[in-house]
Amino acid sequence: MSALTLIRHNAHRVDVDGYAMLMHPPTTSLFELDAVAQDVYDLFSETPAVDAEVLKARLGDRHSPDDLGECLQSFMALDILRDAEAAEIPRPIVKVEEIPLSTIILNVNTGCNLACTYCYKEDLTTPAKGQKMAFETARASFELLLKQAVDRDRVNVVFFGGEPLSNMPLIREVVAYATPRAREVGKTVDFSLTTNATLLTEEMVDWFNEHRFALTVSMDGPKALHDMNRKTVGGKGTYDLVSRKVRMLLSRYRARPVGVRVTLTRGVTDVIGIHDHLKNDLGFAEVGFGPATSGPIAVFNLDETALKRVFDDMMALGQRYVDAACRGENIGFSNMHQLLTDIAQGTKKQVPCGAGLGMLAVDLEGDLHLCHRFVGSDEPTYGNVDKGIDVPKLAAFIEKAQDRSAYGCKTCRIRSICAGGCYHESYSRQGDAFAPVYHYCDLMREWVDFGIESYVRIMRANPDFFRSQLEPRITRSGPAKEVLPQ
Repeated sequence: MSALTLIRHNAHRVDVDGYAMLMHPPTTSLFELDAVAQDVYDLFSETPAVDAEVLKARLGDRHSPDDLGECLQSFMALDILRDAEAAEIPRPIVKVEEIPLSTIILNVNTGCNLACTYCYKEDLTTPAKGQKMAFETARASFELLLKQAVDRDRVNVVFFGGEPLSNMPLIREVVAYATPRAREVGKTVDFSLTTNATLLTEEMVDWFNEHRFALTVSMDGPKALHDMNRKTVGGKGTYDLVSRKVRMLLSRYRARPVGVRVTLTRGVTDVIGIHDHLKNDLGFAEVGFGPATSGPIAVFNLDETALKRVFDDMMALGQRYVDAACRGENIGFSNMHQLLTDIAQGTKKQVPCGAGLGMLAVDLEGDLHLCHRFVGSDEPTYGNVDKGIDVPKLAAFIEKAQDRSAYGCKTCRIRSICAGGCYHESYSRQGDAFAPVYHYCDLMREWVDFGIESYVRIMRANPDFFRSQLEPRITRSGPAKEVLPQ
């Protein structure tokens, strides 16, 4: 054989409780290395180039030629090993010729009855000045969704704001139109909504229950923490009102589990205490955390030290998740659930999210944005619900987003999970939607390694947890046996 070399950015080893695990970054596939694969990997890790003589001298007395040859072929098939003289293989750019939408986000009102200090919305205003979306715009948005989702069985309409409940008449009108219209073309439509919960009534909750809305509440934990940032326009804390509405909601709503999203800001970082209050005291099904690092008012953003502490606390909560999963319990930590889903299913991202591909957001004028976060910003729009999507312009953005080679992403071990990070986070913090979220990079790599360790430990103790919770995709090719049996 000619001399081979290890392609380090295509292999990442993580040792877990005596098991040697190998993640394949291009596909996020996870393998358990057997004795042959461990020795071959270790040899290539410490030697720049290995030929047949070196392989025989170092490993010939430990493994048969057939076993070594089979392992080398497996590694080469995954591009973990490559001819030492071979040129670098550029990451392929997938051409975008159509936009197969599954989700449309309707920004139904720019008005909000709260004045949360960390809000990123650039078009936000008070309720009295709020501009509400007209039904004609919403209807045209849904028709565009149906047109672009021609090959999909299900579509999703998301109501966003401002506070979407402040335009409840439009929400009702859209549901009344979209449900039978989707049925006409052989599709099912799902509805989603994120709310601050202050305007909820029993009648609203019952109506949402009837139409099986996916509901998420924005709330930041116990009273002292929630009231630091989530205030009324007049400056009053909202915990007492929100917690009362939430208890009413959770006592009546049965259609689907209700989750809560927490924004972590400077001074609001007690991850475990917040989770325990929202999950155990109030009764939310899942709690998800979003650290604020690029909000419009810098004083509320997490600095490097606070962000590291947040990730440490998330891993501490993640360990509680693992311990519970091993017992067959789910403590409702959605960040951990998403991380393990990415690992179990072998997430392979070319771009960070579905923004611009499976999802677009619509503003009051019917203009199309990458996602709800960009509505009201100075970033370009990509067509209009009446005229249609500007496919060449949007395709150029998506194709450019796939190439992060100028930023170093192409050799990052979590590139298929992160893919550079949130466009809006980069735009807000660095003025460039394509720039990676560098302030997260090391922490995210550590978070993914923790996810790999957690995945292996749960699989060893209670594989049924994954089968019931995550339904993983199993990969059956590679240098060693897979983590999960079929």
